[in-house]
Amino acid sequence: MDHIGVVGLSYRHASVEDVARFAIPKGELEARLPQLRAAIGGAELVFLATCNRVEVIFATRDDSAAQDLRGAVFLALRGRDPELGEAAAALRAWTGEAAVEHVLLLACGLHSAQAGEHEITAQLRAAWDLARTAEVCGPTLNRLMSESLSMANRVRRLSAATRPPSLADLAVKRLLAHCKGNRDTVALVGVSPMTRRCGQFLHEAGLPLLIVNRSAEAASEWAQSLGARSMSLNEFRSSAPAIAALVLAAGASEALLDEAALRALARAATRSPLIIDFGVPPNVEPAAAQAAGLTRIGMNELIEATGEQRLTELMRLAPVRAAIDERLARLRSELVTRAIGHRLADLRDSFEGIAAAQMDELLAQELRNLNDGERQLLRRFAKSLARRLAHLPLAGIRAAAAHANADTVDAFFSAARLQRVPRAPDVDKEKEPS
Repeated sequence: MDHIGVVGLSYRHASVEDVARFAIPKGELEARLPQLRAAIGGAELVFLATCNRVEVIFATRDDSAAQDLRGAVFLALRGRDPELGEAAAALRAWTGEAAVEHVLLLACGLHSAQAGEHEITAQLRAAWDLARTAEVCGPTLNRLMSESLSMANRVRRLSAATRPPSLADLAVKRLLAHCKGNRDTVALVGVSPMTRRCGQFLHEAGLPLLIVNRSAEAASEWAQSLGARSMSLNEFRSSAPAIAALVLAAGASEALLDEAALRALARAATRSPLIIDFGVPPNVEPAAAQAAGLTRIGMNELIEATGEQRLTELMRLAPVRAAIDERLARLRSELVTRAIGHRLADLRDSFEGIAAAQMDELLAQELRNLNDGERQLLRRFAKSLARRLAHLPLAGIRAAAAHANADTVDAFFSAARLQRVPRAPDVDKEKEPS
């Protein structure tokens, strides 16, 4: 586990605006991931960006211990060197087992603003898929991602009796309160997990919906499943419809609606529309909404509203925490065995080589009068004995490595100084010249 690390920031210690500064625009991700991997000197990489966090999950080259890479990640994502102490203040870092634990907790929603929500699972899976498409992921992170998503599925089964919370739940409550039982149209901009969840709940509540997206085809496909209207983003901007509320969650590097577009929406509506903005960076700038006279609820406000519910949800998810600890222990053992497997094989080969060399020496001298059958029997005995003798140190170092750091493991192999011993030629099979 020592060669796995994470660097990131989230709502837990940073504002949504701070998170947005480290995000990579969605359209640039695949091209920039190899550059990011090179910048941090990693062998493998998964980059996760959501509405309230950015995480760089990495594995080092040659199984060397992961280091605190906050400075390198800051430079790669912000495009400038951090000032003294700036990277440490802006970012958090985890290495080794702490990094693996962090990813497991993240996948299961225990690090989410709404503890136990499921959207993060889909977002992590999408990040992993993109990393594999960009060819920056490998066997170590593939194993970690697979375990994390498997654990998340187990959590989903454990909480199947209750609907997991979501920031979308809070948004829907605000929207329903704003509509006050009226069947007013709500526009959903973007086809992200957040807008889809809001759309499903609003549809169940009986509100008419308008699906808006850059791609009119994607908007139309989703709208048909909800019995809703749809239009492209350009149409929405140029011909403002009458709506009661607007929900935005689109991956964009700049605002989707400017002040002029917002004023047009306000004029078309019978009453001032409510804006729920999940965008990071914002899909609607707070200043533009204020200038247009519209109420905007952004990620900062939604996250603040989750504080009272978080402790209750964490108590409900106590069995999940225990299950994660169990999975972490098993994964620790598996990753350690994988990391030192070749060295364990070399150690076993050293024992067998020493035994074989000693047996060959005996067969060439004191036991030279034995026949071929007896010689083969002794060689098999020597090999079997060597394997039995090697089992104890092999099992011991495998168990110790799960709880020790990489330096301790290196010290063991260095002190052992066992190397493969070249076999002596089999003198019995050398034929005398005729």
